[in-house]
Amino acid sequence: MSLITEGTARDASADELRAIAERGAAELGPDASAKDVLVWATETFGDRMVVASAMQDAMVIDLVTSVKPDIDVLFLDTGYHFAETIGTRDAVATVYDRIRIVNAQPDQTVAEQDASEGKDLFASDPNRCCHLRKVIPLRRTLAGYDAWVTGVKRADGPSRADTPLVSFDEKFGLVKVNPVAAWTEQEAEAYVREHGVLVNPLVEAGYPSIGCAPCTAKVELGADLRSGRWAGQSKTECGLHA
Repeated sequence: MSLITEGTARDASADELRAIAERGAAELGPDASAKDVLVWATETFGDRMVVASAMQDAMVIDLVTSVKPDIDVLFLDTGYHFAETIGTRDAVATVYDRIRIVNAQPDQTVAEQDASEGKDLFASDPNRCCHLRKVIPLRRTLAGYDAWVTGVKRADGPSRADTPLVSFDEKFGLVKVNPVAAWTEQEAEAYVREHGVLVNPLVEAGYPSIGCAPCTAKVELGADLRSGRWAGQSKTECGLHA
């Protein structure tokens, strides 16, 4: 498995990337297929594009590698992941042997954070914990790219209901590509099944949305798919997509 922690400097300015995103969204229109979106993104950004994956499954990686087999894949290695998630990451790297895993890590280990911020920051201040262990590493890593591809779907929940296929990400300063934004959960499940896509074993165990182990619980049958994330709290997003 190829494993790196940093990219190089970004090629284009924010204004240039914003204009590219606007043109791309207009050219593709609201009903473009995932494949059309990814062909446009690959032709536009080439090696300046990275796929973000939480390793819940390899659906988006499978989609992207059908267009660009040697894509970089960004994984936020927070130090709090389930063992099954780390195992899924390693299995993905084996199956898609031309990808490069970009392992984005926080500045501090869990032990160092406990010492400086207080033990179990995820419980006392989950927003700060996510900021330190997800947002900052993601921002630092994305600085080496002009575009990132995510698996965000409008069906994921109310906070993602207006997700566009292509946009300029003001928070991170690059183009954000969401090729499966319009897919329903049924369409996503059908793709996974028909293409034999790798799935984190925790999904079958009752975790349809998987994050850090301390902040992820099983979901009741029929409940919102993300209801197991930060269960019992008002928090619904880690700060990456909202």
